[in-house]
Amino acid sequence: MVSKYQFQQSLIYQPNTDIPINKLGITDAQVLSDFENELLGSAFEQYADQLDADTEFNLDYLCGIHRYTFQTLYDWAGVIRTHDMSKGGSRFCQAAYLPKELDKLFKQLKQEQYLKTAANTSNEAFAERLAHYQCELIALHPFYEINGRVTRLFFDLIAIANGYDPIDYEATLATTDKPNLYIQASIDCVQLADSRKLQNIILNGLQQRETE
Repeated sequence: MVSKYQFQQSLIYQPNTDIPINKLGITDAQVLSDFENELLGSAFEQYADQLDADTEFNLDYLCGIHRYTFQTLYDWAGVIRTHDMSKGGSRFCQAAYLPKELDKLFKQLKQEQYLKTAANTSNEAFAERLAHYQCELIALHPFYEINGRVTRLFFDLIAIANGYDPIDYEATLATTDKPNLYIQASIDCVQLADSRKLQNIILNGLQQRETE
């Protein structure tokens, strides 16, 4: 199997596959993905329980999620990539520019009070800003692997911190015959800098948390 990602001088993947080299020696892609998802589920519970009014959704927090979740599997868990990467027809941010672009993005997120103002305005305003920042992170692709799932977890936590349930990304998929809708939305983020499809998916999946 040819690797789905292309980049230079990397020791991330097992030869001629898209399966990352891992500390447990797992060589089956489905087994590895299932284990990653188990780790993500545990990490979500841990981070959701720790949320409070002082939580800062900064780059250290994002890297911490990635590192905490996958350090038992990968040496590069939580490490910002230093190689250029592309996938199919999508080329992600060049590694040389990643630190600067990530710094700029998270400064903007902080200036927006981690989307508190948007959340207090309307579901539509909150979905628009969530989609904007998620789209930007998708295009930046800060880690070698498991960017999408960690990014969704990160924004689930922002949603919870702002009084919402975790985003239900399946809500839109249940009403369409296009199972790759989220993938296409992600491609639009990278190739077109267009977050509108992602915004619609997020808006359909937003639900304010019921207070007890």
